Amino acid sequence: MEYVFAKRISSLQPSAIREILKATADPKIIPFAAGNPAPEAFPVEAIVRFTDEIYAENPISALQYSVSEGFPALRETLKSYLKQTYNIGRDFDSINIVSGAQQVMDFSAKVLCNEGDTIICEDPSFIGSLNTFRSYDLNLVGLPMEEDGIRPEDLESALQNNPRAKLIYLIPNFQNPTGRTMSLAKRKAVYELAIKYNVMILEDNPYGELRFSGSPVPAIKSFDEVGIVIYAGTFSKVIAPGIRVGYVCAPAAITSKMTIAKQASDVHTNILAQMVCDRMLTRYDFPAHLEDLRKIYRHKAQLMLAQLDEYMPSMVHTVPEGGLFVWCQLPVGVDVVAFAKEAMLNQVAVVPGNNFFTDPSQPTQALRLNFSTPTDEQIVKGIQILAKLLNEWK
Repeated sequence: MEYVFAKRISSLQPSAIREILKATADPKIIPFAAGNPAPEAFPVEAIVRFTDEIYAENPISALQYSVSEGFPALRETLKSYLKQTYNIGRDFDSINIVSGAQQVMDFSAKVLCNEGDTIICEDPSFIGSLNTFRSYDLNLVGLPMEEDGIRPEDLESALQNNPRAKLIYLIPNFQNPTGRTMSLAKRKAVYELAIKYNVMILEDNPYGELRFSGSPVPAIKSFDEVGIVIYAGTFSKVIAPGIRVGYVCAPAAITSKMTIAKQASDVHTNILAQMVCDRMLTRYDFPAHLEDLRKIYRHKAQLMLAQLDEYMPSMVHTVPEGGLFVWCQLPVGVDVVAFAKEAMLNQVAVVPGNNFFTDPSQPTQALRLNFSTPTDEQIVKGIQILAKLLNEWK
């Protein structure tokens, strides 16, 4: 049998990161390529306790079909939490629960974009979202980043040159892959441009609660008074990624269409996991838990940055104030893809930066390193291995 695949999928390549992660199943491999939370960050005892309570008190509700919009108690809890903590949500907004934040990117493209429409994004950006957009045959326009985000003048030029632009996709906090944070001035400028050109902003914020240094910057959604921002959040980085619980806060007219998309996709997100998340927010010291996570990642980030400065001073890198990643620039002349392959042969997994660009063929000297997954010992050993390889390369 000869199989003919749809154009939307036949043109896609497997996620380089997911493919690299297959190799990291080998415990000998140092996992700088991952984006997983630290093993010590999982609130395992609380999850077990809440799961036992749910099965003892109301097992059928956790095992039966439920509403597509999400577990009602969790939606109400999130509505209050987002408003009180981050000033996110207005009367015109509604909250839906989804199966991981990436489903927000999928549904946003599905309900707002037609084939050939344009999504403007940071360049580089998260490969999972880029591939989601590509699967709908959308045109990706990437804007280069400065240390505090994209340049508003570049965005305005892109909006003028792309009349079919439907979404501006941004990761303002501790961006994946660069670790950079967009300044408040640029957030406000992007918001005003979105209003001027009538283009929705898709604000992806998986790492925002993992700030371990510097001062918090308000979410773009926090000053949305006209209903032009779709806000994507998740419990993957603050509770556990395996539970696959994310959420979207957006104008009700949009979330109602996302509900239809949800019904055509997976009906509803795992209800037991939603119940556990609700109890984590209402029956657990969640702020203290977040502070524990920040301590873990502050230590790991500082350790990796110190090792880079000591052993690889020629490799320029970002200094993130939160999140999970450091973006590094190899010296000119070093083939980043070949370097990554050589690193893997030496049992260190890294991700070549070309995988994160809207045009993966464009030249780059960048690598993304993750500090959350490896142990302290692996961070020290892995950076020393990379330094040895770089010295040999030079």
